[in-house]
Amino acid sequence: MSDEPLILIDAGTGNLHSVQKALETLGARVVRTQDAEQVRQARRIVLPGVGAFGAFIQTLRRLALDQAMEQALQAGAQFLGICLGMQVLFEESEELGTHRGLGWLRGRVVRFPSLPGLIVPHTGWNTLRWVRHDPLAQGIPSGEYVYFNHSFYCQPETDSDLLAITEHGLPFASAVRHETIWGVQFHPEKSQKVGLRLLQNFLEQR
Repeated sequence: MSDEPLILIDAGTGNLHSVQKALETLGARVVRTQDAEQVRQARRIVLPGVGAFGAFIQTLRRLALDQAMEQALQAGAQFLGICLGMQVLFEESEELGTHRGLGWLRGRVVRFPSLPGLIVPHTGWNTLRWVRHDPLAQGIPSGEYVYFNHSFYCQPETDSDLLAITEHGLPFASAVRHETIWGVQFHPEKSQKVGLRLLQNFLEQR
């Protein structure tokens, strides 16, 4: 594991304390920040998020964190988006109107449909099914349980970006990857040993 600091972006929302503690438990040197210059120079970035898509992406843009993250990625940084931090990777969301996302992955964020017996939000434990091999999945077989809490889900347009699927009334993308960008819809910081293993796998990426 690199001794370089991991940048944990503080956009005023998300389980920042829980994510930070989980990463520090694994030996990461975490710097929690809203400073665009620190983000621009980062080699490893985690973006957690909960709440409304529109307010979240607006905060990222107001703080110039969207540009800073993109510049860090262009320089080869590793990136992990968690929950809403995964959703904003896509082109747009229909949550409370139409909102433009970061657009790093092609696709949209849509609400779970109204189906008989389907509870929305999707809250609690559910299983992952990996659809392709990836270092993020190392030591985490399909069928393991992770913790979710969301009403909207991502629809990637590019099949090669899809990493894992979960079923909740329909199959949806629970993990994605594009180049050095990973996203997980679930909360690894709440997913016990499986979540810690996933975060460890991310920290070990080169």
